Amino acid sequence: MHFTSSMSFDGVREQLFTLDGTPGVLWTPEGATGTRPLVLMGHGGGQHKKAPDILALACRIVAECGFSAVAVDVPGHGDRPVDDEYDRIATENRARVAAGEELAPLVAGFQALVARRTVPEWRAVLDAVQRIEHVGPGPVGYWGVSLGCGLGVPFVAAEPRVRAAVLGLGGALASAEHAARVTVPVEFLVQWDDERVPRAQGLALFDALASAEKTLHVNVGRHGEVPAFERDSTLRFFARHLA
Repeated sequence: MHFTSSMSFDGVREQLFTLDGTPGVLWTPEGATGTRPLVLMGHGGGQHKKAPDILALACRIVAECGFSAVAVDVPGHGDRPVDDEYDRIATENRARVAAGEELAPLVAGFQALVARRTVPEWRAVLDAVQRIEHVGPGPVGYWGVSLGCGLGVPFVAAEPRVRAAVLGLGGALASAEHAARVTVPVEFLVQWDDERVPRAQGLALFDALASAEKTLHVNVGRHGEVPAFERDSTLRFFARHLA
């Protein structure tokens, strides 16, 4: 892991890094020492590691909970180079939707392809970050909606260090098989009027999760209209399960 910059604001230390070509960002309390819980965050499609919703929630996780947070750019996003294969598939999918095909199955297939690459990348990031003295091998949580859910479900299923996860805006077409292996506590978000993920698919993914403790949060609105108060719920959830 190579740190490329460091800055502090409002009690939060932000460090940019690269790990085997994967660009990422680590947020910790300014002046922190010793082990603390860590939340890995998965950004949405077309976004990046410091997208506004990621940055806002990460800063609250650090400032209000005293935890660390980390995010990386998914292949083909942010500071990563264009991936010719993924770019070709995305272009083909747009054309197929324009020709009348349903969006959800195409998104599901694409997310399954990308997850085969991101799951080992994210596990390597956890390995590296938890070797840092002011993070350490503490409890791990995961937060990700939309693309962050499609990639996050297989990650949570594969990574035993994750103790709790906030997921949502994703469907069973992409993740049901992996969801059956998720047993940690989950808070799951569904937008009732989601135009990208059919409501039935979101509810089916929630049902497929094998967690004994799982909570469904349903809000009126379209895919990108998750209410701001859900951030408060996320903080309470992680404070309860990771502290």
